[in-house]
Amino acid sequence: MKALNRKNIPTPKRPVKVLQFGEGNFLRGFVDWMIEEMNEKAGFDGNVKIVQPLAQGLGEMLNAQEGLYHVKLQGIQAGQSVDETKLITCVEGVNNPYAAYQEYLNLGTNPDLKFIISNTTEAGIAFDENDIEYRKTPVTFPGKLTALLLERYKVLGGDEASGLVIIPCELIDKNGEQLKAAILKYISLWGLSEEFKNWIENHNTFCNTLVDRIVPGFPKDNIKEIQEELGFEDNLVVMAEPFHLWVIEGPEELEKIFPGPKAGLQIKFVKDQSPYRTRKVRILNGAHTALVPVAYLAGLRTVRESVEDPKIGAFIHETIYDEIIPTLDLSQEELEQFASDVLDRFKNPFIRHELSAIALNSISKFRVRVLPSILEYHSRNGSWPKNLIQSFAALLLFYKGEFEGVKTPVNDDAEIIAFFEKLWSNQSESAIVEGVLKKESFWGEDLSKYKGLSKAISEAMRLAVKIA
Repeated sequence: MKALNRKNIPTPKRPVKVLQFGEGNFLRGFVDWMIEEMNEKAGFDGNVKIVQPLAQGLGEMLNAQEGLYHVKLQGIQAGQSVDETKLITCVEGVNNPYAAYQEYLNLGTNPDLKFIISNTTEAGIAFDENDIEYRKTPVTFPGKLTALLLERYKVLGGDEASGLVIIPCELIDKNGEQLKAAILKYISLWGLSEEFKNWIENHNTFCNTLVDRIVPGFPKDNIKEIQEELGFEDNLVVMAEPFHLWVIEGPEELEKIFPGPKAGLQIKFVKDQSPYRTRKVRILNGAHTALVPVAYLAGLRTVRESVEDPKIGAFIHETIYDEIIPTLDLSQEELEQFASDVLDRFKNPFIRHELSAIALNSISKFRVRVLPSILEYHSRNGSWPKNLIQSFAALLLFYKGEFEGVKTPVNDDAEIIAFFEKLWSNQSESAIVEGVLKKESFWGEDLSKYKGLSKAISEAMRLAVKIA
């Protein structure tokens, strides 16, 4: 079996246009895969240099393979099974700033550099007032980025052309705004010049984003078979689903220099990514959360078997199309296409998604992902959505801890579990429903004030099972 390197696989020379903070599975299976597609199909002509955000990481392994690795897409797309592999050639290598800090700073002085992309986990975009030194490697990602931008400003002169487009992929709302705010705090903490601050604010673009792709990562269970199939000893194969969506909030001209749509990619440049975030939370995440208690009480254990079950599959399809989509404000065509993609993703035969895993912290998830659809449906129609109410009732039964003699995998904060244990000990059905609805710490308000909600949930509970 051949070693995976650029001697065995000759690759084209390209300028480094992207500096990427993060070498993990998601960025390599999402962003770098897209850049490879843009190079092939849209003339992007750019490579990626990766910065390892933590002292320990995959940098040495990636450098040993000279940045080469494969992305293997498996799943259902437009109702058809997909199983295809792409060699990623656009990654030029990895810098570890903890081992080579000046080399890291020099990356910022590259005049070809146009983009900063990151995924340093939700906790990565943070300001630390104790991170006071930029002449050695700062602790936080925003600190490291501030130091790199300062070096670029000093060397390239701080004109408009030297500004960068910064596209964070961390899964927090308004991620671009939060990253910019952290950088401005470091400028203040480190006593940097007003001119540098003005350059950051006026000549660099910080984009809020939404990313969506399931990336299971390294296929440890069948890597030998995959390597035999590839003919190369690739120790960094990334598994991912075919579906991908990248919503980037930024100026219209961004599409000209980052030509994702031209390459046929689901990259959307928008003025406001909020409706797309709401769509994802309500349809994808909301359907997951609404499905779990209903499917689990019906004896099902995975997402795939749930959506393929005649009864539960019809339930979740009806929930999405008849109760969630009518509460959203994007075009009907867009919403229905996204819903169709979601149901394909739920059926992915290559991913075993346990309902018990999704059940983690279901109360807080229900509040964010499902409750807004229930209340918006009621606001628009004057009635309660039948299926979502059934899911709410099933959630209360799920949190009892057992159903028809079978233990339910309740996994939540200790105080929430204790609340339900006490409530279910010897309360009437109406008292249980009323007690949960009145729990403002769960829902952010007293839900018992909504006329008919308690009655609707109580009736849905009686349909499911008689209260013991």
